[in-house]
Amino acid sequence: MLWVGVHLPLLSLESFSAGLTQPTQQPIVLVDAHHIVSADAASQALGVSVGMKRATALALAPHLLLGQADAWRDAQALQAVAHAALAFTPMVCLAEPDGVLLEVQASLRYFGGLAALVRKLRDTLAPFGHRLQIVSAPTVQGAALLARLHDGLHCADRPALQRALEDAPLEVLATAAPQADVMLGMGLRRVGDLRQLPRPGLARRFGQALLDEMDRAFGDRPDPREPIVLPPTFRSGLELFARADTTEQLLHGAQMLLLRLVAWLSAQHAFVTRFRLLMKHEARWRDGNTAPTTPLDVALAEPSRDVAHMLVLLRERLAHVQMAAPTLELAIESDDIVRRPPPNAELFPTPQSERAGIARLIERLQARLGREQVQRLQPVADHRPERATQVMPADPLMKGTSAGGPPPGPITRPLWLLPEPMALQQRHDHPFLNGRAVQLLAGPERIEAGWWDGDLVERDYFIGQTADGVLVWVFLNHPQHLPSSPTQGWFLHGRFA
Repeated sequence: MLWVGVHLPLLSLESFSAGLTQPTQQPIVLVDAHHIVSADAASQALGVSVGMKRATALALAPHLLLGQADAWRDAQALQAVAHAALAFTPMVCLAEPDGVLLEVQASLRYFGGLAALVRKLRDTLAPFGHRLQIVSAPTVQGAALLARLHDGLHCADRPALQRALEDAPLEVLATAAPQADVMLGMGLRRVGDLRQLPRPGLARRFGQALLDEMDRAFGDRPDPREPIVLPPTFRSGLELFARADTTEQLLHGAQMLLLRLVAWLSAQHAFVTRFRLLMKHEARWRDGNTAPTTPLDVALAEPSRDVAHMLVLLRERLAHVQMAAPTLELAIESDDIVRRPPPNAELFPTPQSERAGIARLIERLQARLGREQVQRLQPVADHRPERATQVMPADPLMKGTSAGGPPPGPITRPLWLLPEPMALQQRHDHPFLNGRAVQLLAGPERIEAGWWDGDLVERDYFIGQTADGVLVWVFLNHPQHLPSSPTQGWFLHGRFA
């Protein structure tokens, strides 16, 4: 077996930063029980350190941005990383509180070797904005321990793993950390120092758990792990550091939630068709008629897991939402998914990819203007051209002629019709437009219809060409039942593009 260990040393700070409504240059620290539990590089440069009291840290750096440590928030961020890792292997387990482990031996050939797999893994996790330390080792516990110390270390076999672990400081062992001072007083500084001592004595002094942890790391003891299981539906939340009352502030947090949604989809080779954004409002800004949460449903014309596309749709929809109160917490949930092969990376556009592009354009226009404002022409079973189509809302999912159907015939009718047919001058029974003769190229196409509803038409249609080369659609109106009708003669009804 070959395990890849992914350690996120700044997970708590990064998960907190995801909830900021806008980027900040302030030093950031996290507090728990009035003590600093995590500090970024900027705050450490000012003298702030982990374990320091909150008041002392503020005395050193009054402009610190203080956040509350939250294990649930960290777990949400770590779960998204684990879901993204499932795209590489089904054997993914958590190394809580800030690591993920992947068994990749069976995946190496597919990804082109370990180095290529690790590069792809880094690229996949890059959008989450986490600092990563990635190592590989023959044992799962060994990979978990070494990932906390190194980045880019790859132990190909047991001897290499043994050398790396023996050089590791004792603090890397969870069972040794509480007794680190006692061990230091005994002259023990590295894991290799412990390995040289008699095992019975170590067990009596420090407990059997210490030996068990070392044995699992070195591969001398079985270490079975349970892989994570994807939830059947997706839901992820994000608490905002400050209340959000603008579209841009909401999108800053929603983008991270969409990244988590895409990771969940990629883990099961699925695409989403609908998701819901939930905006939880601040209670003290709500009146009695304001709901505590505002839902916003986003339906996609084509199943997708493109974060940029979903973010564009969300931006358009949010621009039309009137917020009843500022938002303090966001969540995205979805269970409407489909499983299909990944899109083909074709060199040249195909009919399928062109339809997808048109569908996305219609989808975006509908999100911006409203569904009823984006319209299309629907054919109607009526021979009269002015009644042969009706306007209705555009459907991005509408397909054209199937591949197995008959090929489309030549275009004999124009797309654009005049609101009302325009009478043309005529000389010697020939139509003239703007004082110049219209050359008749094709026709006639006789249409006699409408006797059943009182709107009878009796026309002979021709495709004509004007003197400047424009193709037009003209007809000769000759009602047989009304020979004296003033509507007899030539008319212009449409133009070809």
